[in-house]
Amino acid sequence: MNNKVQILTTNDSDANELQHFLAAARDGPFDIIRADSLAEGLRQLATETINIILVDLRLHDSQGLATFDRLFAAAPDTPVMILAAREEEDQAIEAVQRGAQGYLSKGYFGLALIPQALRNIIHRRAVEAALFVERERGRVILESIGEGVISTDLDGNLAYLNAVASRMTGWSRDEAAGRKFNDVAVIIDSGSRIPITDHLQTAIRQNKEVRGTADVLLLHRNGSETAIDLTIAPVREHNGRLSGAVVVLHDAREAQAATLSKVTFLAEHDALTGLPNRLLLRARLDHAIVTAAAHQSELAVLFLDLDNFKNINDSLGHAVGDLLLQSVAQRLSDCTRTRDTIARQGGDEFIIVMPLEKHTEGAAPAAEKILLQVAQPHHIDGHMLHISASIGISTYPLDGRDAETLLKNADTAMFHGKKSGRNTYQFFNAEMNVRAVERQLIEVHLRHSLQRGELMLYYQPKIDFRSGELSGAEALLRWRHPHRGLLLPDEFIPIAEDCGLIGAIGAWALREACSQAMQWSTDCLRHGTIAVNVSATEFRTPGFLERVRQVLDETGFDAGRLELELTESVLMSDAESSRVTLRALKNLGVKLVVDDFGTGYSSLSYLKQFPIDGLKIDQSFLRDVLPDSDNGIIVTAVIGMGRNLQLKVVAEGVETQHQYDFLSALQCDAGQGFYFSPALPADEFCKLNQRLAT
Repeated sequence: MNNKVQILTTNDSDANELQHFLAAARDGPFDIIRADSLAEGLRQLATETINIILVDLRLHDSQGLATFDRLFAAAPDTPVMILAAREEEDQAIEAVQRGAQGYLSKGYFGLALIPQALRNIIHRRAVEAALFVERERGRVILESIGEGVISTDLDGNLAYLNAVASRMTGWSRDEAAGRKFNDVAVIIDSGSRIPITDHLQTAIRQNKEVRGTADVLLLHRNGSETAIDLTIAPVREHNGRLSGAVVVLHDAREAQAATLSKVTFLAEHDALTGLPNRLLLRARLDHAIVTAAAHQSELAVLFLDLDNFKNINDSLGHAVGDLLLQSVAQRLSDCTRTRDTIARQGGDEFIIVMPLEKHTEGAAPAAEKILLQVAQPHHIDGHMLHISASIGISTYPLDGRDAETLLKNADTAMFHGKKSGRNTYQFFNAEMNVRAVERQLIEVHLRHSLQRGELMLYYQPKIDFRSGELSGAEALLRWRHPHRGLLLPDEFIPIAEDCGLIGAIGAWALREACSQAMQWSTDCLRHGTIAVNVSATEFRTPGFLERVRQVLDETGFDAGRLELELTESVLMSDAESSRVTLRALKNLGVKLVVDDFGTGYSSLSYLKQFPIDGLKIDQSFLRDVLPDSDNGIIVTAVIGMGRNLQLKVVAEGVETQHQYDFLSALQCDAGQGFYFSPALPADEFCKLNQRLAT
């Protein structure tokens, strides 16, 4: 179900612009509902389920902050964004201070990040609602269990007590608030009758759970006594810092230990797999570090993430996905030792804490065993599922001396393992952090590169071997980075694919190449082709075909002069889907070329399956090329096969006279490379063509 957006403005231009961009959002359109008055907007809120409101504070029937106040009062749980002109920003900021989520500046509604920002706000509000439900559930549990629960701050001042604790002590919640714990919960030794006052501070000072001695009594305000079991545990914030303690008072006379045990288990274990959750993992990892330090031994932390788990969830449903997670959890339990801790970090991520006796290499055999076990088929609900995993490994003390550092570095190593091919394990090294920081900086700048005009195309000429004339050009992407200078595609395209920018960048490159070719049609490249590379992620992006059609329509460029270059691996990763898309492109008139031919799939059946127009011989085959060498035999075979299949063959990476002569003798159709010219900016390319023509 799409997110529903209410656009509340009297300005039709603003409303139409917003509706256009939101309806064409890359990750799927929004459902739009419009109103031009506050009264109509309030009526819609009363009858429609709206996920976010975009409101102009100047309406026919309401002006200024009063508009926001009435909307906020009518729908306090629905996020509101202000539509503000430059002169209205102060008023928009004041609306934010009153509860608005932020504001969108008029004139910038077309920014690519706005749809994702709206989705993030909607998602965040949903998460907040879920957290409220969780807090409310926790409150209900605390008020429903049979134990008395009291919480204090670090100084022992009482912050909370549940109804059972109130009944056991005789203090109401309001009366007890802010008082010292020992004044409210008077606990004495049943034999000596001496007050027990040090357990709370011991738990906080030693940062560990403390249980009361046997035969202790709790004194009620009215003087009555209750035999209790006492448990005091320190409370940590998300960063590990102590914030206080929780005291559980169990009425020993009522024998409700089972209830307490169940509550404790649920608090410390993952409900789906029964494995320790993050809370218990952190406690056990902290303990394992202390033990390793005391014995001067080593410790490994394995961060495991399932490869392509989302595909199973999306195709077979979350119920099957949950069963698969349970199966993986059981496999992990079966192939690890009893003293190892296996925890579910969340989603499809698992953590394994593994004490090591001698050397860090001891983690490698365990990782190999885990990968092998996880990769065995999982029989789930009538399906035989295959899944692999990527594992990152950090070790104590080499890679970190505290839990947070070890987990972070194991996560970093896992990420690098995924990038190197998945279904593998990777030990952490310090260079990974450096690369991670560099990658993050590149991603930040890349998100603004299109708006700042930093991307550009260079063009490498293709020369016809028979005539020696220019037959076309390949458009090659370059990024003039604000700090690092001119960057080649290999340095930023993988990052663009990971962070979801490849669609926008690919669309820009295609439009820019076609527009430039149209400008050249009168004086520079009148009949030649223009080639554009298409990455795997871009080719699989929904709407790719329509984007090509739209660019051709907008620029007026002849589809027959456009060549799209795709690698063999792109075509074969999903052959049936590729076949459908390629045929549709062919129906448009676009030419299709296999790039880096011979470096991917060994099967040549796709040359018959797909409507291919040409092949590009990868430059690696031209190195040290001789007629009787392996490379020479391969090049000869490719050119002959292309001729027999009536495919145009282009050699890339032609750099020497020897290579040129060899290819010419074989009647290769065309070539490109430094022998002819490097890739050039558009104006220099045109000058080169003019020189060739004379």
